Amino acid sequence: MAVDPRAINPWASQETLISLLHLDPSPIDNASVYDKELPPLPEEASQSDPSLKSSSPGSATTLGLSGSGRGPIYYLSRIQRYSAYTFSLFAGLHVANTSIFPLVYQSVPYSEPFLLMAREIYQTPVTETLLVGLPIVAHITSGVAIRLLRRRQNIKRYGGATPGVWALHHSKPSSNRRKTISVWPPLNYISMSGYFFVGLLASHVGINRVLPLVVDGDSSNIGLQFVSHGFARQPLPPWIAYTLLLSVGVGHMVWGWAKWLDLAPPANWKRITVDRQLRKKRRRAWWGVQSVAVGLAALWAAGGLGIVARAGPAEGWLATVYDNIYSAVGH
Repeated sequence: MAVDPRAINPWASQETLISLLHLDPSPIDNASVYDKELPPLPEEASQSDPSLKSSSPGSATTLGLSGSGRGPIYYLSRIQRYSAYTFSLFAGLHVANTSIFPLVYQSVPYSEPFLLMAREIYQTPVTETLLVGLPIVAHITSGVAIRLLRRRQNIKRYGGATPGVWALHHSKPSSNRRKTISVWPPLNYISMSGYFFVGLLASHVGINRVLPLVVDGDSSNIGLQFVSHGFARQPLPPWIAYTLLLSVGVGHMVWGWAKWLDLAPPANWKRITVDRQLRKKRRRAWWGVQSVAVGLAALWAAGGLGIVARAGPAEGWLATVYDNIYSAVGH
């Protein structure tokens, strides 16, 4: 007589509790797959290729598993990535002029010539557009477009186009619906810091580039002394603004590069990582990227906030020009 295996060990195995988790349908939470288009739905595949209508019900084509074309998200992700390369070149020059040289020379007047020389590279009518303006616009618009396209795909797969999931979603109490399904792509730290950085960068450009053109008709007199003069007039607002600009901007750029170089752990690695060795590896990666971000922000702040911000007000006719510009915004 054969022995029933269940009679030998009637207790449920605790080792399978991690691997046998009940997961509600939800959009994918892996940014690396955003470079690819999701495979087409069965009705989309049959509409795009009439020959697929005759496919057997169990074929991979009918299940929508054969899509390998490159759609808009693929090209938008490339635009977002390569625009960051161009802006990183400008950011590197800007770090050198506003932090490293003042830190080395311990003087704003001695550091001003390096800023003037760098302007011949990135502040001409052509290079400023190519190295700064267009990359920023392309980076922001492509990122927003990717989110909107991914949301539309998620709606098709987790919304009204999938009746079973839609019924499951509405069968649950209203208090739990929000936790079950979200058609928006996950908003991680990199995305949130990027949107916040847009506002900080816009205010920085407005004060240092746009406002002098509006008030004085020229921005050639704007340099490190203009920044130090603003700190001398009212220290608190510039300290808050530049601290946020440095910390958020450096964090966004460092973590963005780490993500593209596949050096950063997933956004929710603490929640999804079960294996002890993998968790330790991802923790080291997180601390490594975070250390680089903090170190670069500290370097930028050492020269920018430690030297430039404490250089004192400008003198003579230049002080009058700066006072008129800052007075236009009530600073």
